[in-house]
Amino acid sequence: MNTLGIAGEERAAQFLKNKGYRLLERNFSAPYGEIDIIAQDKKTLVFVEVKTRAYTAFGGPLMAVTPAKQRKVALTAQAYLKAKGLKFDSIRFDVVCVLPEKIEQIENAFIPARTTM
Repeated sequence: MNTLGIAGEERAAQFLKNKGYRLLERNFSAPYGEIDIIAQDKKTLVFVEVKTRAYTAFGGPLMAVTPAKQRKVALTAQAYLKAKGLKFDSIRFDVVCVLPEKIEQIENAFIPARTTM
């Protein structure tokens, strides 16, 4: 990961902590991909994809979360739940967009299609 991406993930993690989220894990990897941040928001388990951009000339960070990326995140989330044996009232997939001048969280940024491992 490049320096910009590392700095963006640090900003996103601090942003979520400041909102009262409990960070459970960072950079969880499985054969399907990686989840940047896994956090707890009250009784909800939140899988967070962090997208950092230095500028938006070629589209904002959210545009980078393609259907293929969403599928990889969903499969990795399934692997995480299976590996940890966790049960939550609900789960959610968020995207945190990090730009030099602002940071924005999109809750329920996507609902993955049914996936099977």
